[in-house]
Amino acid sequence: MNDENLIPLNKRSKSEQRQIQSMGGLKSGENRRKRKTLKEDLIALLEDGSVQRKGCVALIDQFLKGNIKAFETIRDTIGEKPTEKTELVGELPPLVVRELKTDDTRDGNCDTVSASD
Repeated sequence: MNDENLIPLNKRSKSEQRQIQSMGGLKSGENRRKRKTLKEDLIALLEDGSVQRKGCVALIDQFLKGNIKAFETIRDTIGEKPTEKTELVGELPPLVVRELKTDDTRDGNCDTVSASD
């Protein structure tokens, strides 16, 4: 595509903008319907126990070949995903409060007024 031929949306007339946006909305709806159909097809296939079992076996085969993503998928699916815990150790440093002087507002200088304990 030649970038010189592209016209930004804000340089187009309101009617052209509406027409382009309408086409985008229609295409978006079409893609949503396709994804929904794909999802429904996959769910229907997975309801067949043999297909689901074959998928699990393939996932385990990938894990045994060293595929880390397969391992993580298996681990997470069986409910053993590690939780991330953050623990605060020690104390936080004291908070320093600063106040601007009226004559220092132009150059951005500040003076420390107090520190909380």
